Amino acid sequence: MSAEFTHLHVHTQYSLLDGAIRLTDLLDKCKEYGMDSVAVTDHGAMYGALEFYKKAKAADIKPIVGCELYIAPGDMRDRKKIDGEVAFHIVLLAMDHGGYQNLMKMASIAQFEGFYYKPRIDMDVLRAHNEGVIALTACLHGQVPYLIRKKDMDGARKKAQELYDIFGDRLYFEIQENGIAEQKPVNEGLISLGRDMGIKVVATNDCHYLNREEAHAHEILLCIQTGKTINDPKRFRFSTDEFYFKSQETMKKSFAYCPESIATSREITDRCNLEIEFGNYYFPNFEVPEGESLDSLFETACRDGLQERFNDMRRAGTFSPEVEKTYTNRLESEIDVIRTMGFPAYFLIVADFINWAKNHDIPVGPGRGSGAGSLAAYCMRITNIDPIPYGLIFERFLNIERKSMPDFDVDFCQERRGEVIDYVRNKYGGAAHVAQIVTYGSMKARGVIRDVGRALDIPFGEVDKVAKLVPDQLKMTIKKALEEEPKLQEMADSDPRIAELLSVSKTLEGLARHTSTHAAGVVVSPKPMTHYLPTCRGSNEETLTQYDMKHTEMTGLIKFDFLGLKTLTVIDKALKHIEQDIGKKLDIDAIPMDDIKTYDLLCSGDALGVFQLESSGMRELLVKMAPTQFSDLIALVALYRPGPLDSGMVDDFVKTKHGKATANYPLPEIKPVLEETYGVIVYQEQVMKIANILASYSLGDADILRRAMGKKIEEVMDEERVKFMAGARKNNHPEDKAEYIFDLMAKFAGYGFNKSHSAAYALICYQTAYLKAHFAPQFMAALLSCDMNNTDKVVLYINECREHNIEVLPPTLTKVSKISV
Repeated sequence: MSAEFTHLHVHTQYSLLDGAIRLTDLLDKCKEYGMDSVAVTDHGAMYGALEFYKKAKAADIKPIVGCELYIAPGDMRDRKKIDGEVAFHIVLLAMDHGGYQNLMKMASIAQFEGFYYKPRIDMDVLRAHNEGVIALTACLHGQVPYLIRKKDMDGARKKAQELYDIFGDRLYFEIQENGIAEQKPVNEGLISLGRDMGIKVVATNDCHYLNREEAHAHEILLCIQTGKTINDPKRFRFSTDEFYFKSQETMKKSFAYCPESIATSREITDRCNLEIEFGNYYFPNFEVPEGESLDSLFETACRDGLQERFNDMRRAGTFSPEVEKTYTNRLESEIDVIRTMGFPAYFLIVADFINWAKNHDIPVGPGRGSGAGSLAAYCMRITNIDPIPYGLIFERFLNIERKSMPDFDVDFCQERRGEVIDYVRNKYGGAAHVAQIVTYGSMKARGVIRDVGRALDIPFGEVDKVAKLVPDQLKMTIKKALEEEPKLQEMADSDPRIAELLSVSKTLEGLARHTSTHAAGVVVSPKPMTHYLPTCRGSNEETLTQYDMKHTEMTGLIKFDFLGLKTLTVIDKALKHIEQDIGKKLDIDAIPMDDIKTYDLLCSGDALGVFQLESSGMRELLVKMAPTQFSDLIALVALYRPGPLDSGMVDDFVKTKHGKATANYPLPEIKPVLEETYGVIVYQEQVMKIANILASYSLGDADILRRAMGKKIEEVMDEERVKFMAGARKNNHPEDKAEYIFDLMAKFAGYGFNKSHSAAYALICYQTAYLKAHFAPQFMAALLSCDMNNTDKVVLYINECREHNIEVLPPTLTKVSKISV
């Protein structure tokens, strides 16, 4: 079937609580109907635009990126209604990349400058940003249709002329067939006006749901949006069930009286040829002193930083010529990779805001994620855990064999994280260049049942009973719940209201419900942000991207992760208490890593308040494992997860550590790799090292193997098996042993954890354990201060204080005093 019609007015789930169409379902429906193109025109924002573009391209469907913007009746800055109206609708479609950029600018201006009930633009914004954009006059609430409805044909002609003066032949009158009585005279008026003015008409359907039978679920969705119930006669609703994604045949039949309107949809399709380029990186403008380059500045920072680290070693008595050679070679190798991949700017930017934070007494974590495996990062004081003694691998972080952006996740004191973001915002050009990243809350199984129940006006107690029957598990769906919980199906079978509740909930489940701010992600742009993506305003007035994390990264903007970690605040407060109480300034980065009192505390399970070790299950494991060295803590952080706990790895580790079992090393060459974990493959880095030792993989190639095994990518694993066996044969390893080791790696790679992250977080574990072991009153006071709004935690910690004979005094309102013990 050849395509004769294109839907140019479609609302997906990103028309929040208004559209009920999922992008994948939309593209599947296009295929089913023989349509080779489709537009997405969500209300007031472009939240799903890039996701739609990528998915449509992958499905071989031509994407037409658009937006149905709200346009103010006058100046968008006037916060008042005109003739009772706040905003009209206009559908805008990007013809090319310039049009796409103009759409992003308009969608952003609407959010920040024109918001009044809705994000709005005005005619001046259209005049300034219309290039490369096609305009459709929208639904009955478009400016021209509205005036025709009011029987003001002179006003409609005047408004149409104003739009034509802006768009010229890029303006089209939009006609619809939706069963609404007012639509027919509006269509007649638009067709007549179009003939008089030489403006073509185009058929659309203002699709809000995919199939006609979903109209009722869409009604419920609108009730959720407006806070009304289905029984409220005054609720906002669509008066017919015609707003679905109709087939070409249905549209042609509906517009048989105006066949040119169908043909015009194809004309517009042919005019829209947006191509978005991917694969580039756009770094913020980092200021470089005269006579320097980014590369030279980066190299100097690394090498000078290494000398500072050597000085630390000299003071500690651990420096030697061998150490100097090992570290220098490793650093030069990393510098070469970072320069070759083009990432010096990234390291310089991260080092700059971390060092600013430290210089302003804002606690920063020792590292997080694979970035802790970089010696360059350690030398630049981005991280504060030496990767070499712990066998942390740079290629796990940055792999020249697989180009992707490095990604430093940085923990800051929870209370002062915002100051660091403000510093970055001020340094790189303000809100126009710095944005946090949006996230979308979705309608999950229990939540959607409660939402739909309210909208259906079913008593809360009954709805809550149904919701609580849905198992509280990750990725649980209503469909799975009906299969796993017989009572749920029984209730649906015996009560038609519950059957309707579950049916509608299944239809709406998973749709985007609201926006919020990502916990960590911040992007910084060299040009104004709207050159790359649309923006919106967060609940705290912060600038947000309209694209989620995944699609923001696709734009090539550089993402930085600023996380707030409460434990850093606890440590900071404890150190201040210690200095205040006993006149001693403790350097938490210089505490001994073999402190007997600290390990005694851990072995006893006395870890309440200790970072990541305070759960009852973890404390039980602490007692079983009885850690005696820092490498045990690194393994503990990696092992205490559902996969390893269920696999038997943890039991093997503990038994072998305590001599109740014997470690198995299939080949003696891998003993140095597995010895610290008692023969158990605990870390992803161990898989990489084994491949390197046995089959002569480069560490970059070994990282690709590690990823394939971790994600169970069968096709790649089959290729890697052949490569691994060939390498093992070349190195004269027995084939049966090599095959066994490959299978062993494949089995445990899915459970393997990032050792760099484990090591960095184990260091925080150790620091908090040390503070509790040596300065319990000060440490507990810090914990109580940071958790004062959590009653359960406060009660728990007060009881812990009593267990340790620490007296907790009631607060005083008259003076600030030292901690009393």
